[in-house]
Amino acid sequence: MAIAIAALSSGGEDPRPEARAAVPPECAGDAPRDLRRRLGQRLVVRMEGEATPALLRQARAGEIGGVVLFPPSGQDPGALAGEIERLQTAAAESGGPPLVVAIDQEGGEVKRLASLPPDVAPPELAGDPAAAEEQGLATGEALARIGVNVDLAPVLDVPASPDSFVAARSFGDEAASVAAAGTAFASGLRAGGVEATAKHFPGLGRSAANTDLEPSEVAGGRGRLAGDLEPFRSAIDAGIGLVMLSSAAYPALDPGAPAFGSPAIADELLRGGLGFEGVTITDDLGAGAVRASQEPPEAALTAAAGGSDLLLFALDPRPDVLGELVAAAERGELDPAAVGASCARIASLRAGFAG
Repeated sequence: MAIAIAALSSGGEDPRPEARAAVPPECAGDAPRDLRRRLGQRLVVRMEGEATPALLRQARAGEIGGVVLFPPSGQDPGALAGEIERLQTAAAESGGPPLVVAIDQEGGEVKRLASLPPDVAPPELAGDPAAAEEQGLATGEALARIGVNVDLAPVLDVPASPDSFVAARSFGDEAASVAAAGTAFASGLRAGGVEATAKHFPGLGRSAANTDLEPSEVAGGRGRLAGDLEPFRSAIDAGIGLVMLSSAAYPALDPGAPAFGSPAIADELLRGGLGFEGVTITDDLGAGAVRASQEPPEAALTAAAGGSDLLLFALDPRPDVLGELVAAAERGELDPAAVGASCARIASLRAGFAG
């Protein structure tokens, strides 16, 4: 992988055959269309109950890397499976690997498919890793049967108080409990055929505001915030494939940017400090915490430059951001080596769905 990234960062192809072979097709080439596809696969956009003509076109063109599902209430999972299959067929026509098909299936109050597991809310699994793994396995198997390959779960935030907006979504109120049950749930998901996502790094348990609705600044020094990292460290050590970066700001870690746009958090802390080698994904870039200060094109650029791999637009099936990302890359505002590394990580994740 290092050879592939070096070739991309140089602006040309490495002449060695083994290096050329190591570069995923989605990450190769110097033509404008190649750059557009390379950046397009970073976008994860909204899909409701149907693979619309617009989504099919984007999939065929390689202009999206995946979708996040918001099926209408009461939609039959079998019907949704057919729509997912249509979308993946279109993506295959582009010559690329399967798309990321993600869903928020945490259990409890956040459960997009009501008829599928998990059957209990995360707090009910606190202190019982075996039950958490069993619920994760059932959830993974059910989601995999309809073509979902990523669950945007588990929530690994440690609530600082019962009033925290994540308290009803977390696996307890102590870091050790959240680490044990949350990691077990993630392991069950993976055993069931679905990749898990640790969220919301580096932790929203101390946030006074719901970032879906409004901006949030998480107070506390580095020492206090470090205690909230235990569940993420546990999940990373167990091999979790994705980590979702929070939309909150953490002045003690980076006074200049929210987590999704912070190299200090995404690169230095998550990758350098905790050793994470998988794919990062933003929280919704159309949410209140982001929209308060940035429109989607600016938010996408902030995220792409700040260490986020996948850029999530949970409210919009057609965010008007790809052109701005391409233009920014052409202006030199996105580091070619970082673009190449991100592309390679995403391509590796997607290739794993083909097996």
